[in-house]
Amino acid sequence: MTGSQPKADLHRYLQTARESLLWKLDGLSEYDVRRPLTPTGTNLLGLVKHVASTELEYFGQVFGRPSDQPLPWFADDAEPNADMWATAGESRAEIIELYHRAWAHADATIDALALDATGQVPWWPADRREVTLHQILVHMIAETYRHAGHADIVRELIDGAVGLRKGNDNMAPGDQAWWDGYRSRLERVAQEAAQR
Repeated sequence: MTGSQPKADLHRYLQTARESLLWKLDGLSEYDVRRPLTPTGTNLLGLVKHVASTELEYFGQVFGRPSDQPLPWFADDAEPNADMWATAGESRAEIIELYHRAWAHADATIDALALDATGQVPWWPADRREVTLHQILVHMIAETYRHAGHADIVRELIDGAVGLRKGNDNMAPGDQAWWDGYRSRLERVAQEAAQR
């Protein structure tokens, strides 16, 4: 039996979430990674841009370790939701590279600090502003998995691809006919329940 290594465990969960989110872009066209597929405009490349930017802030500014990466979409005069989509001038490669730089910056902070190291989140309410690295790791794991879940649904709407990561879809076994039958059954149950 091995001993617990809390920081290493949290870091591993964060990295798995990062890879899951980024994997959702694989094999898609420029149009498909940018396509808004919900009424609020959720799109794959925007999710990656948002999470990359958020990591840079939480593992940078919060712990007095700001990155040199400009984030103009967070400026006071930026339009609302500017971090949730990529402009035509921002390439997929640039957004992915931004995310990789965010990983490197965050990983350096995680490596350098103890879990009980404190920081300040200036955009949080004053009574919750002081945080530890442990809290921010948990927060970013939750944030990244939340958006990886959004990405999973958006990707399924684009081309039917689903799953946790390459080589591990974490889905029930079944061919297209099985899934069609399963979905039809759920629709029937929903309709029955609505009529009660």
